[in-house]
Amino acid sequence: MDPGRERKRPGRPPGTSDTRERILDSARELFAANGIDKTSIRAVAARAGVDPALVHHYYGTKQQLFAAAIHIPIDPMQVIGPLRETPVEELGRKLPSLLLPLWDNELRTGFIATLRSMLAGTDVGLFRSFLQEVIAVEIGSRVDNPPGSGRVRVQFVASQLLGVVMARYILELDPFKSIPVEQIAETIAPNLQRYLTGELPGFG
Repeated sequence: MDPGRERKRPGRPPGTSDTRERILDSARELFAANGIDKTSIRAVAARAGVDPALVHHYYGTKQQLFAAAIHIPIDPMQVIGPLRETPVEELGRKLPSLLLPLWDNELRTGFIATLRSMLAGTDVGLFRSFLQEVIAVEIGSRVDNPPGSGRVRVQFVASQLLGVVMARYILELDPFKSIPVEQIAETIAPNLQRYLTGELPGFG
C-alpha cells in the first residue's frame, strides 16, 4: 500500500504528541509575529512541516488553534457568536453575563493558569492579539463613535473586566470572591455600557 495514501486517509491522520506540539509551537510563533488576521492554517502547517488537513484535524478552525495556542479551553466563537447577536445598547450587560460564568465554572482552572502565565511575562503578545484582533474587531467596530474611539472603548472595558478577574481569582479578595457572578455582572454593566457607548473624553 502506498504510505502516502494511508497518511491521507480520512479520519486517521498521522502524527504523535510531538507533531501536535510542533503545530502548536509553529502557531504560537506565527500568531505572535503576524497576528491572527495575517496567519493562515496553511502557513502554520508549512512551518510545522505537516499537511494543512492535519492542523484542521487536531485543532479545527484558526480561532480554535489560536485558543489552543494561548491555552483558552474554549472556542472563541462561543463568546463572539452571542456578542454578534447582541444589540450595541445591551453589550455592557452581555459581556460580563457571558464571560463571568465561564470563568467561574468549567474554565476556571485553565483560565487562571493562562492569567498567571501572562503575569509571569509569557504569552502576553498572544493574549494581546486575541484582545485587540478578535474582541476589538468584533465589538470595537460597532462602538466606533466618534470614529477612532472604538479600540479605546474596548480597552477601557478590558481594564474593568481584568480588574474583576484579578480581585476575584488572583487576589481572591473576600467577600468579593464569593459574590454571585450575576450580582457582579449587574453591578458593572452600567459602567461597561458607558465605556462602550457613552461620552468618551478626548474624542469628538
